[in-house]
Amino acid sequence: MNKNTALRKTDTSVIRGKLERLDRGGRPRVLDLFAGCGGISLGFHSAGFEMVGAVEIDEAAARSHALNFHRNAPPELFEAHAKPRDITMIEPDELLAEYGISGPPNAQIDVIVGGPPCQAFARIGRAKLREIAACPEAFLRDPRSNLYLRYLDYVRALEPVALLMENVPDILNFGGHNVAEETCEVLDNLGYDPRYTLMNAVFFGVPEMRERMVLVAYRKELKAKRWHPEPSHWINLPQGYHGTRQVAMQTIRIDLLEEDRYFSNLSEPHPDHSISAVTAEQALSDLPRIDDESKLKQSKGPRRFDQFVRYPWPPRTDYQRLMRQWPGFESMEGVHDHVIRYLPRDYKIFARMQPGDQYPEAHQLAFRMFEERLQEIERKEGRRPRPGSIRYEDEMAAYVPPYDPDKFPNKWRKMEADKPARTLMAHLGKDSYSHIHYDSTQARTISVREAARLQSFPDGFVFQGPMNPAFRQIGNAVPPLMAKAIADTMMKQLEKVREHEKEACTQAAVGV
Repeated sequence: MNKNTALRKTDTSVIRGKLERLDRGGRPRVLDLFAGCGGISLGFHSAGFEMVGAVEIDEAAARSHALNFHRNAPPELFEAHAKPRDITMIEPDELLAEYGISGPPNAQIDVIVGGPPCQAFARIGRAKLREIAACPEAFLRDPRSNLYLRYLDYVRALEPVALLMENVPDILNFGGHNVAEETCEVLDNLGYDPRYTLMNAVFFGVPEMRERMVLVAYRKELKAKRWHPEPSHWINLPQGYHGTRQVAMQTIRIDLLEEDRYFSNLSEPHPDHSISAVTAEQALSDLPRIDDESKLKQSKGPRRFDQFVRYPWPPRTDYQRLMRQWPGFESMEGVHDHVIRYLPRDYKIFARMQPGDQYPEAHQLAFRMFEERLQEIERKEGRRPRPGSIRYEDEMAAYVPPYDPDKFPNKWRKMEADKPARTLMAHLGKDSYSHIHYDSTQARTISVREAARLQSFPDGFVFQGPMNPAFRQIGNAVPPLMAKAIADTMMKQLEKVREHEKEACTQAAVGV
């Protein structure tokens, strides 16, 4: 009996044991790597999976994850879950031990999910990945790319029944590499049947157009039939999203000529057979107004989440009702994190911007408003401030933002009420100009809770504040509703194959 045969029998025994536990009514146990605040975790939790734990290096995000998924744990265990961790510094068995989980590590986790950062991994290529598959410790010799490698190392050590890997579309064409394709080759060698595709969150009920690569893999013993959910909602995406997809797909066309086995092209949603996409107004219109009378617009200071504000109206749409009544994350009276940035110079610009306007339009508008101000001074005082004078420069600074519109065309954008939001980015933690509220009578950027709503986090989901870290967590997250669609598909797949594959694993173990 050679080494590979022994490894295959060991894998079969582990998989059989996991399927038997699931067949007895056990919930699939999930470990979330690079978890952030828990967008994927929430989707899987809501689909019936058990969240065992998470690995996240950001302190605020790690505590947010614990506050939402382990809030009822004893204090010592809660702190273990809230602890930020560098995945390169902790082994899978050590992690499980910190959670108080004993027994063989590869018997404790059924599903691994996560979105490892992609920067250095794209430079590895097929040859390097094959080396990694053959040598689990290879990541120690290549710190440039250890994040993706550590994800694969955890897969190797914990032998999950299924896994999810999420990333940006550019990972399909990163320096000429199709990183998802190359990752699938490694997973294939490790005993998995992987598929990857591109999914836009807006097609799964999220009021945000957010394109992502989604890779799902099952153990080969499961003989999987379905990897990704079918879209439920429809919208005609703006041209920029089509362009991004076309660039990402260029390497897939090449691979298809080589009989690519891993890419799955999802069916296109159709307006006659799908629900209309959720718009920004349908997502946000029941939240309290923040207008010129609000203290948040009048005063500068820390934006903490210690003020509870009540909903002014009942939910007006099905989406708003879901955000208030999400099972396990209900918030029936109001919210604590409906806070915004203090931007007094720009409120007047926001009020006069048109839906869809970006920074070049805002910059031109600011100069027109500055000219109006100069005319007002001339009427009142008889002459204008002289260009270059202190008065002139001070007046201009009060109206005109300092950024070059040619260099920062997308820095600002006013949302459209009747369309989903554009992609929320991590730099929400630095500014919120990419998402200016569609309601001109409020004339402001979106609040933390509005960003969470657009990303499909329910109102009962809490973020470790204050404002900037919360914005960053939301911008980095996978939309929970999209994650739930993936998790629902995975749960159905596991339920469908469980009985059949228990029998198949038993036959393989005895050499039938």
